[in-house]
Amino acid sequence: MRERVLELARFAADAAADKKANDVVILDIANLSVLADYFIICSGNSNTQVQAIAGGVVEKMEKRGVHKKAMEGYDEARWILVDFGDVVVHVFRAEEREFYNLERVWGDAPQLSVV
Repeated sequence: MRERVLELARFAADAAADKKANDVVILDIANLSVLADYFIICSGNSNTQVQAIAGGVVEKMEKRGVHKKAMEGYDEARWILVDFGDVVVHVFRAEEREFYNLERVWGDAPQLSVV
């Protein structure tokens, strides 16, 4: 089960990278929170790109049979959160990513390489 969830996290990270997301990071939060097992954090350079990244991740995950449970922030496109259950994708504008700094907030979480 855990390997399948990791595979989905890597797939979501790759989908973000396919839309030219910047600084894609996977955080393993399974031992730190009940919210999810993995956070994907990435950023885009404009509201349009942030929306395209989030939309691209949703599209590819749905083609794989994984449907989003919720999506927040799409219209504002400053920080879009896409909840797939065990995998949560955060797509930021660069300024918001720097301000909220989830990598620091979840600093105890191991960062996994995006391959």
